[in-house]
Amino acid sequence: MTDIWISAVGLCGSTVIGSIIGFFLKELPHKVNDTIVGYCAGIMLAASTLGLIVPSYEMSGSWIIVVVGVMTGAFFLNVLDLVTPHLHTITGLDPEEHKHNSHLNGVLLFVMAIALHKLPEGMAAGVSMSASPLGDTDWSVSMGIALQNIPEGMVIIAPLLMAGVSRLRTFLIAIGIGLIEVIGALLGYGLGESSEFFLPFLLAFAGGAMLYVTSDEMIPESHTHGYQKNATFALLLGYVTLLLFE
Repeated sequence: MTDIWISAVGLCGSTVIGSIIGFFLKELPHKVNDTIVGYCAGIMLAASTLGLIVPSYEMSGSWIIVVVGVMTGAFFLNVLDLVTPHLHTITGLDPEEHKHNSHLNGVLLFVMAIALHKLPEGMAAGVSMSASPLGDTDWSVSMGIALQNIPEGMVIIAPLLMAGVSRLRTFLIAIGIGLIEVIGALLGYGLGESSEFFLPFLLAFAGGAMLYVTSDEMIPESHTHGYQKNATFALLLGYVTLLLFE
């Protein structure tokens, strides 16, 4: 049980660390930002595959459970995208319209979008922890998400400050978003511990959700400003980095 709390606090802490960096580095050069995001995307790909999807198959022995779980997780994130904008859109990189939520305040929409993405990410970390053998905790998924949280925490700051939100309230919002991931981690861990029967499906579901975020959010963001090669090689390096921890 101690391990899940370490994981949960680490996930929240990485978001807060990223937000603190964001106060000092309000705007990273696109080349640097795309390289960092590409590296984190590689880590997320490896974590979702090796830390979630492969264990799902090893536990169930059924590709049907894996495929259904992965696609359900991806579909769940796709539904979230119908009511919230993509994170790279919120930060001003792309125009994207959401007709069903045009009445919402821009800042509220921004916070809601990131918060809703944090919950399944936290659940992915929690589910992976519940599947780890006693005394042999697999930290790969938690580490991958935590590393991805740092640049994501950085991009929270500038849009809120530009919208007129005070620095104190902006920091408190960042902490609140991190705490949502703590809730997700504890929820995922609880679900995994309560039912060994559903654990393989939950692992595949979490893996599908992470793959969706990586493919739909992170990779497109890293390929927006003409530094695709940097992002691609950084992605490969990120993938190999996590392999070394397996």
